[in-house]
Formats: sequence, C-alpha cells, structure tokens
Amino acid sequence: MMEQAIAIGLRGLAITDHHGVRGYEAACAWLEDYQWRSGGRSPLPKLWVGTEINADLQGTEVHILAYGFQTSHVAMRPYLVGRPPQGDAHLAPNVIAAIQQAGGLAILAHPARYRRSPQELILAAYRYGIDGVETYYAYGNPNPRQATPEPTQAIASLAAELNLLSSCGTDTHGRSLLSRL
Repeated sequence: MMEQAIAIGLRGLAITDHHGVRGYEAACAWLEDYQWRSGGRSPLPKLWVGTEINADLQGTEVHILAYGFQTSHVAMRPYLVGRPPQGDAHLAPNVIAAIQQAGGLAILAHPARYRRSPQELILAAYRYGIDGVETYYAYGNPNPRQATPEPTQAIASLAAELNLLSSCGTDTHGRSLLSRL
C-alpha cells in the first residue's frame, strides 16, 4: 500500500484499521526501511496515525475516524484493543472526547452510508464537538474510484457551513488504494 501511495504521489495518508494501529505501525516500519534503502532520495508521504472506531450516534452504529492522536494516551485504551468498545466507551460523545484528549482529530466517517440521513448525523456529531466529516467518499464503489457527486456536494456544503474539516477516504479493504476490495 505504501508503494502505491508513493507511486500515485500522495503527500499524506493515514491507515485507519478498526480498533487498532497495527497497519500504521507496519507502514511506519516499511517507510523507515524504504527511506534507508533509497538513501533518502525519494519524497515520502506524511503518514498520520489513525484508527476507525465503532460508536453509537443517535441510536445508529457509525464509524468515527481518529487521526493524529497519541497512541499511548490513556483515553485511547478502550479503542485500540482490536474490537468495538463496550458500554459508555461506545457512545459517540465519549469516542470524540477520547480522541481529542489524546491530541487527535475526530472525523465522522462516510456519513451517507448509515440508516439516518447524513445531515442528521453530522448535526448530532457537531453538537458533540466532532472536528470534521469524511466528505469525499466513493459511495457505491464506482470504477474508476471517485467521490460520488450528490452526497459529496451536500456533505461538503454542510461541513463548510458548520466550519468542520473535510477529509477524503478510500475505505480500502484490500491491497489496492484505488478500490475498496
């Protein structure tokens, strides 16, 4: 995946495995080795620590992305154990607060993929202090992979109105950055 990131010229990315940072750690090790092998000649993308956390938001199971947090921070312990959090740790306000306490950014992932409207979920997450939304996302897995225009425009508009950060996600579940599976 890191070879692909370099080949397509990404300047930055995060690997956001569910409830853990093993992918991030492996990518860090790979980049360090690549840097040594290349003699530092190749520009490398910035790799941010990240994870994806299941959370309950307004009675809906959503995913909240965490970027740039301190992996050793006590607030992140319930979220980096390889499985969804339980009890109060599963509630969106607590997930958001934990990410921010650990110095990270909390982003509502793919808001148009849930049973509730993206507008309703984004507004609820906004009330809980979310930092942003995954605005650019390929709903329906088109080929070639590109952000789906209709939900992207509506989400981008609401994010701008609420002064939220906008991110782009591939939601890759395979070996290609350019496709979901």
